[in-house]
Amino acid sequence: MKPSPQANVPNPLRVVDARFIAGAVDTEGLLAPTLVEVAFAGRSNVGKSSLLNALMQRHGLARTSRTPGCTRQLNVFEVRCADGLAIHFVDLPGYGWAQRSKTERGEWQGMIEGYLKKRASLRAVAVLFDVRRGVEEEEQQLVEFLRQRRHVSTAKPLEVILVATKIDKLGAAQRTLALQALKTSLKKSAGTSVVGFSAVTGDGWEELWKRIRGAVL
Repeated sequence: MKPSPQANVPNPLRVVDARFIAGAVDTEGLLAPTLVEVAFAGRSNVGKSSLLNALMQRHGLARTSRTPGCTRQLNVFEVRCADGLAIHFVDLPGYGWAQRSKTERGEWQGMIEGYLKKRASLRAVAVLFDVRRGVEEEEQQLVEFLRQRRHVSTAKPLEVILVATKIDKLGAAQRTLALQALKTSLKKSAGTSVVGFSAVTGDGWEELWKRIRGAVL
């Protein structure tokens, strides 16, 4: 059984309520932006749904699947913490859908880019990648896209959080070397750091939550 981070959660990080509230195929279909939002992006089967379930301290709220491209819309979850923080988590469709048509992939890309550029309530984007594969071309392109000027005016710039998932798949020594290599390579990219995360062991859970809270508060 997977350990629940909720057992030893510092009080402000304890999630008292989490629920799915909306799904939309474009930004026009989303609810009015009443809360600040954090989006989660990554290629198919990178462990995004498992990460979301771990952060929300709920089992199965975000659906997991072995089928690439299972998430085919913008899925919004409302999360409330013990200290009163209320936030929307937005699960974006996975990219790298080799089994989908070119037209469908283009439609999804347009949906994601429209949301990332125009959503005024968006404060941060967590870009997920498998620690065993590292930051590949698609992740690099997404980070560069997120650093471009947005079509909305906000007080704070959009924060990019790189998350290396599935660190439990590596031994302790391999994990340390992989994360150090990533951090070293990312020093050239100002304002970008990496969080190692495992939905199985809970490693990186508190660090990621702190990065999210720092972006929205």
